[in-house]
This record gives sequence, structure tokens and C-alpha cells, in this order.
Amino acid sequence: MEYLSKLDYGIIAAYFVVLIGLGFYLQRLASQSMESYFLAGRRLPWWMLGVSGMGYSLDIAGTMLIVSLLYLLGPRGLFIEFRGGLSLALICQMIWTGKWHRRSGCMTVAEWMSFRFGKGRTADFARIATALSFITFTIAMLTYMAVGVGQFLSLFIPLPPSQCALILLGVATLYTALSGLYGVVYSDLFQCGLILFGVVVVIVLAVSRVPDADSFAAMAEKVSHMANWTTSFPQAEAAMPKGYEQYKQLLLYTMFFLVLNKLIIGGFGTGHEPQFFAARNERECGKLSCLWAILMTFRWPMMIGYAILGIYLVQDFFPDQHVLSQAAVLIKEHVAVGEAQWREVLAQIKQSPGNYPAELVFGLKSLMGENWYQKLDLVSFAGTVNAERIMPSVLLYRIPTGFRGLILVTLIAACMSTFDMTMNKSSAMFTNDIYRRYLRPAAKNRELLTATYAFCVIVVAVGFVLAYCTRDINSIWGWITMGLWSGIGMPLLLRFYWWRFNGAGYAAGMAGGLLAAIVVLVIDTFHVDLSEVTQFLILTPISLLCAIVGTYLGPPCRPEVLENFYRTTRPFGFWGPLRNTLSEKARHAMEIEHLNDYLALPCAFVWMVTMYLLPMQLMLRQYQAFGVTLVLFLTSLAGMYRFWYKNLPSQSEAADLPDARRQTDVQSPDPGRADR
Repeated sequence: MEYLSKLDYGIIAAYFVVLIGLGFYLQRLASQSMESYFLAGRRLPWWMLGVSGMGYSLDIAGTMLIVSLLYLLGPRGLFIEFRGGLSLALICQMIWTGKWHRRSGCMTVAEWMSFRFGKGRTADFARIATALSFITFTIAMLTYMAVGVGQFLSLFIPLPPSQCALILLGVATLYTALSGLYGVVYSDLFQCGLILFGVVVVIVLAVSRVPDADSFAAMAEKVSHMANWTTSFPQAEAAMPKGYEQYKQLLLYTMFFLVLNKLIIGGFGTGHEPQFFAARNERECGKLSCLWAILMTFRWPMMIGYAILGIYLVQDFFPDQHVLSQAAVLIKEHVAVGEAQWREVLAQIKQSPGNYPAELVFGLKSLMGENWYQKLDLVSFAGTVNAERIMPSVLLYRIPTGFRGLILVTLIAACMSTFDMTMNKSSAMFTNDIYRRYLRPAAKNRELLTATYAFCVIVVAVGFVLAYCTRDINSIWGWITMGLWSGIGMPLLLRFYWWRFNGAGYAAGMAGGLLAAIVVLVIDTFHVDLSEVTQFLILTPISLLCAIVGTYLGPPCRPEVLENFYRTTRPFGFWGPLRNTLSEKARHAMEIEHLNDYLALPCAFVWMVTMYLLPMQLMLRQYQAFGVTLVLFLTSLAGMYRFWYKNLPSQSEAADLPDARRQTDVQSPDPGRADR
């Protein structure tokens, strides 16, 4: 059985020692106060927060999933990830939603609800609903990461996927609980260097394998069964393999994700990440978002590199892919297994073949040869290539010893970064917006930290239990981006753009959408498959209807609360009754700001998409497509400079902008009370 070398294991062990040591070192600094723990005291520079954002957006499970889409579709796999993996919401966060949140001076988006809706029972409901929704989102993300991490590490460590995931996320939980946002950001700086090293190695190996554009394109189409594999534009219709049929209408699907889900609902209502609350001013909110997006560029050539190496690997392993279906049938004949437990069973067959009928092992050896155990991981439940296992298989069988350990550490680092920031965000909401706000208002700093530690352990445990019932990475990611986010997206959108929207409407929209999303997940778990588009079309109207009904069942927000919010945040949208509260000069300045934001949006979209396509086209030697994309990139970059960057407030202006936190009801009479 082939796993890692001693050198590879030594590199991984050294990484964990350094990381845990850093966590203990930063514990004292992070535990000074809740603001130090969750926002690093708002003292970190923008470039550190931008690097941290890049680490947060790059994880093992997501990388495996996107590699699988690139393996199936070539560069067009990028367009399916308009649903979430492309981070299109960064465009809106960079231009306006990030600075809108930062202007409040709050610590979390749940606390921000008190700034938006004021005091009272409905505002409290809105705050609690926000915290519970994002805690649910965290549990879903942990389930998704546990599935992906388990699948990934079980190829390198002689343990089942569930135990592999438990080890990695257990270490991540310890580190995150100790060091707070300080640990997240400082570890991301360390891990970003590792990630960039891994990117370079994979790119070099992949490019060296491509002899010329035509011959590789022919082989890629033969292996993946996908016509025009190297093209960059989404076709109207693509022949997708079993399990991916919902993406058949690729162009229509792309437009749906872009217009409805990721920009209007998924983008216009975002900006509540800890990086924006932790930024020193709103100018730095924009700059950290831009750096975040630029650093994400390195992800795509790395992933297309894995896809290229995966094409060669599958060609070598399965010259005749009919053996995949025969192997799947053989396993099902000898083992009672469902789709959700498929990955566990494959790992056990590999690691302990003596525990299974001799006929099964002999049959697998006859079908796939003496190295059948290497190929087994690529057999899917449906009897096709398990595209989600392409990346770890390439790493294990096509990367040299030593480099393999270093690259594995980069991917583990990426997973740790995502986990750290996800847990930091939800634990801040639990401690600040539930425990301190409603359960223990007089709690001292030590008690609050203890509650945070306990919350982290419980949430991770729940995520692991749910991971056992999850079929694959794509299904849980599809529910997170199109089910859960559709259920909670409308209240997050309306809070910015509609003056009449109140705490009752927000709480009703969040609660109704969240419950409906959980029902959809239960239905999907019992194999009544609902496509991602169907989930969106069901859950979005439910959330919107609950939000509107709740709004009109409750009174409007108090005029002084609305006026304070409008003057401070200065949003666009349906704010007619509030416009007259501004002086003519302030109203004119706001209109200019909004116009520039509108004009910057399409420029930023073209800039981001072309920036991610360019390196993939170059690696595949699609020089004509590269030239066209480069022209679009440079044109959009000029538009970005004109309508966005030139209009950022200067450093001195940004420093003079006041925080609004002192005007909300979230601050205790003694601001230092919870820190003693």
C-alpha cells in the first residue's frame, strides 16, 4: 500500500508544531478583550487582512471540487463556480458593502442589526436570528470541510476519512480557540507563502506535460468525454456525466448564477466578514478586498494544473474506462453500501482487504491490475471517474517525494485558514450576540473566552455527525450556496436597500428561510434530489414573502434610528423618506459616490473573471483566446481605476470618518466592563 514517505510525514508534523506553537504564543495577546480576540483590536493593516481573506477563501474541499469541475469541463468549470467558488461577492464588498458595514463600528453582523433596527424586541429577534443563521452556516461549512478533508487525507494516511478529518479539524479547533483573529491573520501570512510555493510547483509540472495545444486538447476530450475541453466560453449545452446533469444548460446556468444569485442576492447583501469590521477605515476595506481578489488569481492556474495532470493520470490508470462501472458493480455485489458511505468503504477495502471476501479483492485485481488499490479511489458510486478524487490522486501519484509533503502542507494550511475564519465569525456571534447579550450580560472576559472555547468544540462535533450522512462535496456545497444562502439571502439584501424594512421583517425572513432550507436538506438527504436552481426558486420566494409579511406586521423603525443609519451608512436604494434629512451638499456627494459605484460594478466583474481566465488560457496555450481576454482585462482595469480607486477617500479623510458604534444600543454603559 502506497502512502507518504517519512520525509513527507516529517514536513507535515513540523507544520503542526509551528502552528500550535504560534497559537499558544498569540493566546495572551488575543485574550486581552473581546475586541482583541475577534477583531485583533482593529489594529491590523489592510494588506494583512487581505492576505487573510485569500486564506479564508481557499480550502481543501473547495479546491477538490473546483478541480473536479475543471477536469470535467476545462476552463469552463470556472463559470459553474459563479455559484460561490469564484467569490463574485468580493466585487460588491470592494466597491460598497464592505465600507457600509465598517461605517457602523460594530463587531459582528448580528450586532450590526441593533445599529440598523435600534432597540426593542423586534431588533433583538433580528440579532438572534442573524446569529443562529450564521451558526447554522458554520455547521454546514464544517460538514462540507469534514467530507472534503476526510476524502483528501485518507489517500495519504492509513486511516478512514472520518478519522483523518477529526485529526485535522481537531488541531484547527485548538489553534482557533486559542488565538482568535490574531491567530487567523498571522497564520494566514505564514500559510500564504506555503500556498504560493505549492502553486508554482503544480504549474511547472502541469505545463511541462502539455506538448502542444492540439494534441493535449484531443487527449483531454477523449479522457473526459467533453467536447471542446480547452475552450474558455460556456456553451449553450454541455454533455455532463452522471451526477452533474443539472449543469447541462451551461450558459443559461452561468447567467442564472451571475444575475440572480451571486451578484444581486449573494453580493449586494454581503460585506459582513470579520476583515471589514476589523479594518482601520473604509479606504482600507476597499484595498483589502482588491488584494484579496488579486491573490485568489493564483488559485486558478494551480487548479487547472491539477486538472491537466489528472487527465494524464486517468489516461494511464484507465485506458478503458468501462472497468470503472464493472468495479462499482462488483463492490456493490459484495458490500451493502449507500452513496454517502462509499468513500469510507473504499478506504476500508484498500487498507484492510483481508476483511472482505476474497472474490471481491481478486475481482478488483483482475479488472484493474496489481496496483488496483491505487486506482480504487477514482471509482465513483455511479461507476465513472470520481472527479472529486482527482486532486489527491494526482498529489499522491504524480508529485515527487518531498515536494509532495510541502504541497500537502500548503493544502492543509488552506483548510486551516478557512476553518479559522469561519469559526472566528460564528463564535463572535455566539459570544457577543447571544451569550453576553442575553444570557450573561455581566460575564467577565475569562468566562466569555471559556464560552467561546466550548462553543467551538460543540459546533465541530455537530458538523462531524452531519458529515457522515453527506453523499459528496458537490451536494453539500450546492445546498450551502443555493439552498441555505437562498433561504437567508433576502433579509440580508433588504436591510440595506429598503427604508421600511424592520427587525420583525428581518427576523421573519431569516427564520422562515432557514427552516425551509433545512427542510430542503432533509428531503435531499433522503435522495429526493432537488437541483440547485430548484432550491433557489423555492427558497428565495419563501424568504422574501416571510420578510415582507413580517415587515408590515411590525411598526417601522424609529425615525431617529433610521436617520442615524442613513446618515452614517449612506446606502443607495429605496430611501426616499430619508433623503431630505441630508443637506444639499451631503446629498450631492452621496449621489456622486453612488454613481461611481454603479459604473465600477461591471468593470470589476469583467476584471475579476478575465483575471482568473488569463493564466489558465496561457497554460493551455490558447493564445488567441488569451489575447482577447487580455484586452478585456486591461479595459476593465482602466475602468476600475477611473470609477473606483480614484474615488476612495484619502488616508487622512478616511481616518477622520467617525464610527457610529457609540450611537447604537450595543455598547454597555461601561465599555471596559467585559474586558476586566
